[in-house]
Amino acid sequence: MKKLLITLLLVCAAGVVYGQTWKVSDPDATPEAKQLFERLQKLQKRGIMFGHQDDLITGSTWRAEKGRSDTREAVGDYPALVGFELGEIELGGPHSLDSNFFADIADRAKWFYEQDGVITVSWHCVNPISIQWPGVKQPNGAGSAWDVAFLSPRGENAVSSVLPGGSNHAMFTSWLDRLAAFFNTWRTDDGKLIPFLFRPYHEHSGSFFWWGRKRCYDEEYAELFRFTVDYLRGKGLHNILYMYNTDKTYSDEEYLAGYPGDDYCDYLSIDWYGSGEEFNKNIEVALTRVSGFAQRKQKLFALSECGPISVDLQKILANYECSYVLIWRNAPRKLRPGQTPRPQVGPTQADLLKTMKQNKKYLFLKDIQKVK
Repeated sequence: MKKLLITLLLVCAAGVVYGQTWKVSDPDATPEAKQLFERLQKLQKRGIMFGHQDDLITGSTWRAEKGRSDTREAVGDYPALVGFELGEIELGGPHSLDSNFFADIADRAKWFYEQDGVITVSWHCVNPISIQWPGVKQPNGAGSAWDVAFLSPRGENAVSSVLPGGSNHAMFTSWLDRLAAFFNTWRTDDGKLIPFLFRPYHEHSGSFFWWGRKRCYDEEYAELFRFTVDYLRGKGLHNILYMYNTDKTYSDEEYLAGYPGDDYCDYLSIDWYGSGEEFNKNIEVALTRVSGFAQRKQKLFALSECGPISVDLQKILANYECSYVLIWRNAPRKLRPGQTPRPQVGPTQADLLKTMKQNKKYLFLKDIQKVK
């Protein structure tokens, strides 16, 4: 009995110490960023936040209508987490590559923070080499983040061209200046910077973006990540939690290739689209691997992008301590006569979302408002 009591005391003590060692990566983090990090730890223990990209900005049949949300219209509640995309803010225009005005994004981000929602940001930054070439840039084509086929005349890849000493470094820092200036406008009514999650240069293990693994060396990617974080922190932005992210990976080495270091990340995350038996098997292995890394490194963990959440994926994911799962956006589009919308959130997915809403393992906005 005495031996059992000692064992229990040691376990409890270890748990306290373990809990206390978790900390935000930025040593100068704002009180609000620290509070968000601590809150996310509590929420990850409680359940999995449901997230939806652009949920407050676009729907399957609408755009920029305040108060609207396809998630809310499906289940009666907003998602716990919303994503916003800032691609092309670096070019100085008024709207993103998805035709959403940056002013609308800032407005919705502030409103959602006031509701105690969680915000995540992605950035499909244009290709720094081919964006300078003559011709009209096409969506997902020449000059876009997806333009991966070209090197500069000096033989530089796009990543090395923006690093210190690269031919496009000065241009790239001007892009970061625009990004920082926009983030600096995300403030509460009393002037405090709003904390949020930032997932730059996402899906590194894939090769469909100019920062992808086959488009640069792993160390170049890590340097790009570190440089970006240091630059934004140098601009006084200590309100950001950073996310390391890959696409599909099948080994420890593949997942960690390009990892910038623990001082630059608060989340370890993975994106994985798919469905069916093979997907179920692979995603379960990946979730085990990445959540294990996160636990050992004392980082938060997320399935930061996936397609519509099948019943199978709901069941698999519920076995893990996962901060959130995010599905991609509903984009309004013109339909052919007789064609019906097929959004990732909406009538075709309403039953699945209602199942999630009824499952205590999944958290929507009302569920997390109680957790401070």
